[in-house]
Amino acid sequence: MTTKGPSLITSSISTALRNSPHDGYDACKTTDDDAIDLEIDEVSSCSSEQDDDSKNKNISQQILSLATPALVSLAIDPLMTIADTAFVGRYSAPNDPYPLAGLGSAAALLVFSFYVFNFLATATAPLVAKARASKDEAGAKLVGGQALTLALALGSALCLTLLIFREPLLHVMGTEVTGVEADHYGEQFLIVRSLAAPAVLVCSASNGILRGYLDTKTPTIILLGSNVINLLLDVVLVAQLKMGPQGAGIATTVAEWIAALCFLGVLAGKLPSADGNKLGSGRTPSETGDIVPVFELPKWMDIRPLVVASSAVFLRSIVLQVAMSSAAAMAARSSAESDIIASGASSSVAAHQIALQLWLLCSFLCDALATASQALVADGIGREDAESVRTVSQTVFSWGLALGLFLSATLWVGTESNFLIDFFTADEGTRIELTKLLTIVILAQPLNSFVFAADGVLQGAEEFVYQAKSMALSVLTAFAVFAALEYTPVFGESDGDTLVHVWLGLIGLQSMRALTSFVKLIDKKGPINLLGLEKQIS
Repeated sequence: MTTKGPSLITSSISTALRNSPHDGYDACKTTDDDAIDLEIDEVSSCSSEQDDDSKNKNISQQILSLATPALVSLAIDPLMTIADTAFVGRYSAPNDPYPLAGLGSAAALLVFSFYVFNFLATATAPLVAKARASKDEAGAKLVGGQALTLALALGSALCLTLLIFREPLLHVMGTEVTGVEADHYGEQFLIVRSLAAPAVLVCSASNGILRGYLDTKTPTIILLGSNVINLLLDVVLVAQLKMGPQGAGIATTVAEWIAALCFLGVLAGKLPSADGNKLGSGRTPSETGDIVPVFELPKWMDIRPLVVASSAVFLRSIVLQVAMSSAAAMAARSSAESDIIASGASSSVAAHQIALQLWLLCSFLCDALATASQALVADGIGREDAESVRTVSQTVFSWGLALGLFLSATLWVGTESNFLIDFFTADEGTRIELTKLLTIVILAQPLNSFVFAADGVLQGAEEFVYQAKSMALSVLTAFAVFAALEYTPVFGESDGDTLVHVWLGLIGLQSMRALTSFVKLIDKKGPINLLGLEKQIS
């Protein structure tokens, strides 16, 4: 739009000058007209370049302003698990991989159990925002209260499920082959962490409510505070009192319940938000901060569009977590099935747990770009501004590439200096296995950054169903890669390293996600048309 405007002005002025009477000096006047055209074209070109630079700079600023608080919020939760992993790994007895192996299997189960309910945030935020935009403050509060009620109900049910079926669930995750000791530590950790299920889901729903109120600072401050509490409790319970995985579970559970109570306090108006005011301040006093759990369900017609979108997100999350959990279970069986003692299997699980937490932390950092691109792409599509959508997408991918290379470089330095390995474990078997996995994690970061940036762009375009299908295909690819490496004589019998094959399967998953996302991104009939190809007119 910016470049077309000046061109039209130039053409109009030029035409008007040529059609005007010149009193017999046509040649000279024509030369003057050309000079005028040239001057205007130069001004137009200069103005166009300045406008493009200004637009790109503005888009980058918008991306960073949205991605920065999201980066902090998304990184805080995996940092809790990383803190638990580091403390348990460092303060276990020398050459004793069982505590970290048990924690690893239990943590993988918990990540799966909690993550599949992330629709509590994604479904709640737009409902609250829509009600507020229509000046229906009571409706926004009602939706918020319903979300909190649903979070408490689902959290309580999840807590009971994990407690009642903890033994078979842990065995599915591989603790039965990592040894009795690892199974014992895993059960200790799972029992305590299960009690935090209602708190975790309340935090998720509260996050969605506050996003609906355009408040991203309050969740960041609350979650940052809970992370500090978790770290301090880890120092006392794990480092000082030597309580192992049980101490780590207590630390995280206490921190998450404190975070949930803080969220409830802010939403109920009992505690100030990050800006020092009650939620909804600036409106009439009766309308400020009294969002509490209610016992009314929303009308089906009001939430039907979100249920459809959330169902696709839910299924996609299920499929992804099945793949990640299967990887953890295969890691547990990798050494045991090679006729190596249970301590070998525990070393594999411990290494897998450390590598997986680093992988997830980097993924959450990349996901901050997805959060920013989702909002900006949706805004551009809503305004039917195809050029803006394409520019935002291209800028996001540029930032994603830079972030991926930065993460790879950071992990490489940490690995080469032995800082990462020394930080997490002193067990020799775990260190050997971890060294092999860190190479894969380092090389995968640029790929991961593209995948997550693409996720955000496609979510902004509401391609939820396509992404669910893409994820299913990607998981099948991951299993196919693993099976080929593990069971095909050409690959599997050369080294028999099941743990590495598991991780190469995850690379296969990410590669297929990248490929299918790229196909949709460059589709000239699609909502993004990343390459700006002309659509064929039939």
